[in-house]
Amino acid sequence: MIPQSQPCATAAPWQQLLAESITSAEELLQRLGLQSQLQALDPLQLKKFPVKVTASYLSKMRYGDAKDPLLLQVFPLIDEAYETEGFVADPVGDHQAVRQAGMLQKYQGRALLLTTGACAIHCRYCFRRHFPYSSSNPLASQWQQTLETLAADSTIKEVILSGGDPLVLSDQKLSSIIADLSEIKHIQRLRIHSRLPLVLPERITEDLCRSLSESRLNVILVIHANHANEFDEATAQALSALQQAGCQLLNQTVLLRGINDSADALCQLSEQLSVCGVLPYYLHLLDPVAGASHFDVPQAQGEALIATMRQRLSGYLVPRLVREIAGQPSKTIMA
Repeated sequence: MIPQSQPCATAAPWQQLLAESITSAEELLQRLGLQSQLQALDPLQLKKFPVKVTASYLSKMRYGDAKDPLLLQVFPLIDEAYETEGFVADPVGDHQAVRQAGMLQKYQGRALLLTTGACAIHCRYCFRRHFPYSSSNPLASQWQQTLETLAADSTIKEVILSGGDPLVLSDQKLSSIIADLSEIKHIQRLRIHSRLPLVLPERITEDLCRSLSESRLNVILVIHANHANEFDEATAQALSALQQAGCQLLNQTVLLRGINDSADALCQLSEQLSVCGVLPYYLHLLDPVAGASHFDVPQAQGEALIATMRQRLSGYLVPRLVREIAGQPSKTIMA
């Protein structure tokens, strides 16, 4: 059952809605009636990694609930300042996988482009929260070189647009990227990773869907939903539009303590994904990024959760439990 979204006062374009995102932790708490939680904030962490939340995502949070599973994903707790052994700035080996500015290649046959450092929402567990985006954007001045590198390597069958979030780019920019990649004959698939269908569903425009549907590339869009409460009618409509544009929809979830670390929460999420035509694909154990150790869930608990999900759900609704280990040739499947 998809909760109905609140009626919008205006039909503002998505760029305006993005620009109006909440960037103050104090405002976020005030709008949720949680001013008493101000003492849980760490001002230093706010400077390092500011708050950013769209009004759409805020509208799905429970008023007055400091333990709301959506709020906890974006609320900068003092816990972020704790130093934990093994939790580092580059937990998945992005730096060692850089092939050239803005292009990572970890796995055979695939290349990942860091198209932007911007997101519509700042998730506190983000594994790239410390990444130096300012020196790693292939669109800034190296786009032609990037295309030449891709064209020269016939082993690359799939290009992944990542970031940041690639859907914060304009329709015109994305259309140009897709058209350029389509010209490289050995590239067969375009994979886009984005939270925007969940946190800013207005972003899924007719022009975007047209660019995706008209491309010769097989387009896979991976949303990053962590909880069933992230879905409402607007998100369902955005996902439906992407399906109609010919996109294959997959989901990757991060297993997060206090947010979705129960069989009930994960089963509800899989059921909700099914309603919206999205296939649960991966359940990621937390990438050990500095500042996020308070989200960590032990691997044994993750394995037990997957076992319970298999008892409750059809097999295709049970994601694979995985961990990304720096330097490995693929994700490591744990269950």
